[in-house]
Amino acid sequence: MKIKFLGAARTVTGSCYVLEANGRRFAVDCGMHQGNREIDKRNEDMQPYAPEDLESILVTHAHIDHSGLLPRLVKTGFNGPVYATVPTRALLDIMLQDSAHIQEMEAEWRNYKNLRRGQPAVEPLYDQADALKAVGLIRPKEYMDWFEPVPGVRARFLDAGHILGSAVIELFVQEDGKETKLVFSGDLGRPDQLLIQDPSIVETADYLLMESTYGNRDHKDPQKSREELAEAIRYSYANGEKVIIPAFAVERSQEIIYTLFILAKEGKLPADMPIYLDSPLAIKATEVFKQHPEYLDKETRELINNGEHPLEFPNLRFTQTAQESMALNNLRKPAIIISASGMANAGRIKHHLRHNLWRKGASIVFTGFQAMGTPGRKIVDGAKKILILGEEVAVNAKVYTIGGFSAHAGQSQMLDWLSNFRNKAMKVFLVHGEAKAQETFAELIRSRLGLEVHIPDYLEDVTLEPGRAPAIEVDVAKARPSVDWDYLLGTTQKLLGDFRSRLGEVKSKPWIDQTELRERLLEVNQSLMKLNSEM
Repeated sequence: MKIKFLGAARTVTGSCYVLEANGRRFAVDCGMHQGNREIDKRNEDMQPYAPEDLESILVTHAHIDHSGLLPRLVKTGFNGPVYATVPTRALLDIMLQDSAHIQEMEAEWRNYKNLRRGQPAVEPLYDQADALKAVGLIRPKEYMDWFEPVPGVRARFLDAGHILGSAVIELFVQEDGKETKLVFSGDLGRPDQLLIQDPSIVETADYLLMESTYGNRDHKDPQKSREELAEAIRYSYANGEKVIIPAFAVERSQEIIYTLFILAKEGKLPADMPIYLDSPLAIKATEVFKQHPEYLDKETRELINNGEHPLEFPNLRFTQTAQESMALNNLRKPAIIISASGMANAGRIKHHLRHNLWRKGASIVFTGFQAMGTPGRKIVDGAKKILILGEEVAVNAKVYTIGGFSAHAGQSQMLDWLSNFRNKAMKVFLVHGEAKAQETFAELIRSRLGLEVHIPDYLEDVTLEPGRAPAIEVDVAKARPSVDWDYLLGTTQKLLGDFRSRLGEVKSKPWIDQTELRERLLEVNQSLMKLNSEM
């Protein structure tokens, strides 16, 4: 049996693991890669996936970094069944359409620029027709129901406690007269988080592919996190400004609404401070949560049965249209705006940040993981200025990073979950984490639990055979192409030298032309200064 790691390998996006057993290929997850332009290129290249040869795909949950390439695979040849839980199917119905719309809009914007420059048109990564076809391939399954993704493989979903419908996957593979058990953790949730049930316990596996997003730290106490949110609200309310909350449309937005519901009951939310859920996708996702109360935790179901719905209360308002969203930027009174995306790299949140990030008295509240290269990560890491929608914006607002809202288990919680496995010969593959967090977590697992741990690389191939050490192959040149810094710096120096050699020509130009050239050169200098400051 072989596993090819096509994403979430030493990073947190693009989850996809292609398995081959008995000559049959199938995949667990097919997430979109998110980050800088080099990372985004991985979404274009379908050659490693060979979608026409995949027989089925199992999706752990609806987040785009686990499901967002499904329409792309369909567009490029995949036509097999897709297995997911019932709520995941409902969420994918709206999320993949939204993602397709974003792809179409981005392609349209790029083509507008390309036409002006005389460059060829580009196609969207996929369109809404591809998304519709992808959703049509989904075969929903209940938790604990057995199914066969390919002949010789049995699988079932268990609750991962991450978001509505999220799953841990148990796989039993029959090959050469032997049965091997693999467990995919998916994204593990925090015990006792709002709305969602706790992660299911698994006790046996030969191989475990485990997420490690927060492998190097624990989360803050949920009560303290709620108090921090209350503090942000008090601060901006007193200053007559807004609280801006970048939030993932699914689960995070709903958990924040629930938390605001609690703060309102505690008297810590001003009665005249409106809350705007400014994300059509989050609004639709909230409706999916309401339609599937049987998958929510006991406490939430009891509230609903008693006539108190934590996703419905007087201060809460939904802004569906772009016009309603833009009107919020003209609102000159305190308000709370929850908007996607959670890492501030797409969606309406970019406009809200452009209008509020520079305002002293405003609050920017981050409640989830911020991947390397995203605007959210730059703000959290202390950037003084940030480029948003082509405009450099000063960071004058008060920035809050509240870890207690994460839908991911923290380090100690992951170790607790992992300690339930009884097979000490089990081999652990750490995925869905940045290298620093993974190395810390791997050492903890080895020292405390005595398990063998491997951190796979992007495009790594692993051959698994019970009783033997995994055989590992990786083409490092393809996985992490080297950057030719000597060439880049040499080119920069040559261009600067060319400019210097033409300085006499520059000085002979009219004064107004010289000032324009000076401004452009100052922009280059500022870019280099910023680059040096971020080293």
